[in-house]
Amino acid sequence: MIASKSKHIANDLEIRFHAGGEDKWSADVALIPLWEKEVLHDTCEELYSAAPFLEIAPGMRDVTGRKDEINIVYGHPDLPYSRVMFIGMGKDRHTEDDAMDILRMAYARGLRKARAMHFSSVHIPWSSLERYGNAERALEEAVYACVLANYQNARYKWTAREDLTPCLEWLAVGFTEEYVPEAARQAARRGERAALTVIRARKLASAPANVLNPVTYAEKAMKLAQENRLSCEVLDEKALYEQGFGAHLAVGRGSANPPRLVILEHAPKGHEDDTPIVFIGKGITFDSGGISLKPAANMHQMKGDMTGSAAVLSAVLTLAEEEVPRRVIGLLALAENMPDGNAVKPGDVVQGYSRDMIEIVNTDAEGRLVLCDAIAYACRRWHPEVMVDVATLTGACMVALGDQLGGLFSNDDALASTILSAGHCAGEEYWRMPLWKGYNKKLKSPIADICHTAFGRAGGAITAALFLEHFVLEGTRWAHLDIAALDWKDTPDPLCDKGATGFSARTLLELGRGGVA
Repeated sequence: MIASKSKHIANDLEIRFHAGGEDKWSADVALIPLWEKEVLHDTCEELYSAAPFLEIAPGMRDVTGRKDEINIVYGHPDLPYSRVMFIGMGKDRHTEDDAMDILRMAYARGLRKARAMHFSSVHIPWSSLERYGNAERALEEAVYACVLANYQNARYKWTAREDLTPCLEWLAVGFTEEYVPEAARQAARRGERAALTVIRARKLASAPANVLNPVTYAEKAMKLAQENRLSCEVLDEKALYEQGFGAHLAVGRGSANPPRLVILEHAPKGHEDDTPIVFIGKGITFDSGGISLKPAANMHQMKGDMTGSAAVLSAVLTLAEEEVPRRVIGLLALAENMPDGNAVKPGDVVQGYSRDMIEIVNTDAEGRLVLCDAIAYACRRWHPEVMVDVATLTGACMVALGDQLGGLFSNDDALASTILSAGHCAGEEYWRMPLWKGYNKKLKSPIADICHTAFGRAGGAITAALFLEHFVLEGTRWAHLDIAALDWKDTPDPLCDKGATGFSARTLLELGRGGVA
């Protein structure tokens, strides 16, 4: 039994707008990030009109703006604006884009502090954002950070619920003008929807495998699609067999829960016949490694081996909610990799959708098998304008790039540049890796058309990407995002508790919003 949501742990942060001047503003605390040695009288004069007690408050002597410092200055408790929280950001020696990263974390830290103090509301003066050069962008990132920082995954808590830190109820943005500028309103909503996109991906990736398996996941995707007036088609194991998805089916052979391919389509009126953008997500709802069994340590995290598909599903749903005027296809390649007597074995040969015969050497390299069939299918069915797959694919990418960068592989320089920009805007960083053709020889099989893993560990992330590229039809602009090190966070920070991160969901959202032509 799952507990119903209570006010105490509700994650929804209502976004409000206060117009008409400082006398109309109210909240438990105002959030004001500031740089070290910044003179607020010069950069945010309106703040002193809303909180005149700052002129004489002794606590202002402690406000320095040093990095990670938080100070709360108090006025009379009967004032509508009786507390101001100053969040230090350190020295102001950053570009505008770097400043957005720092600002995002500052607001998250402030929101978490407000939560810890059991406040129910926070306030952001619009004038305090104008000093960052692009107030709309700053507001978008501020709202994004606050909504994420307010989220906590309490779905599977029952007796421990009262130990949780209460969530805030609302955030308000205050304006001195009589009306809220439409650009500001839209920026706040963009930040809110981006955060909810990431949260939705986190919820999916956090779901245990006994709750979310390929069948129940496909059913959930269908329900979410119907709620958002999104076209959704599900290929079950019979349809996959009839259409030749031999590699995809091989992964799920050892599981009691059969594979599924979920096809989402956002095609608004007037764009039904456009050449689409296609997003493809790896959706291994649990990865035991199959016959090539994984070590027991941290295997519980393998419920998150479907993070790529969660990012795709969540991003496409939001693009539909926003009625983005372009055609977008999302493919969720779902399977469960388990070791029973029917499981695929090392040394087996299967035929993929492309008709290639594929030799399987290590059954723990299952993600590329579901992806290669989805890639081949997408190329032939839609001839996409752009195709991006995202997957928790290789430990080798984690070894190469650590836990702060996703791996980006692409056959198109312009597409790679666009993804790098979208990721940076989203606070999700990638590093472009080479598709080094000399390593194709590592994928040669003595008995089949191609081997699905290289012989030897060297360059494992590259050879995995080269395997996927083999199934991309010539002329198709394609990118592969390897997020193996970024789907799960062991050390929490203000933007994300320990657990699923939803990494890449916002990148895909920004790609869909801005287009990738």
